[in-house]
Amino acid sequence: MSDRATPNLPSRSFEATARFYAAIGFSESWRDTGWMILKRGGLTLEFFPYPDLDPATSSFGSCLRLADVEGFYAELVAAGIPEKTSGWPRLHRPKREAWGGLVGALIDPDGSLLRLIQEP
Repeated sequence: MSDRATPNLPSRSFEATARFYAAIGFSESWRDTGWMILKRGGLTLEFFPYPDLDPATSSFGSCLRLADVEGFYAELVAAGIPEKTSGWPRLHRPKREAWGGLVGALIDPDGSLLRLIQEP
């Protein structure tokens, strides 16, 4: 097995989180009352219950290193996630950064920031 890391993110409701991520191709690989794991290809996201989380004050986040940020972003748009500057869920269109990478963002319904990164 190769080394890997999986982000641990909060969920106010496992049902709502699973529905949101299912719309963008993630499926459940584990769930009990205290933990949920969602997978899409080589991406794994793990969630813990946080029913009292205020998404407006969330400081949770992770980076998703992707081979095709623009393709993944197009899937997010097609799933109906809006491009806007406030609220959640929302998207920020990928931009080329000074270091050469392409970086966008997905903020999920619980306010977690998932940076979408494609290295040069």
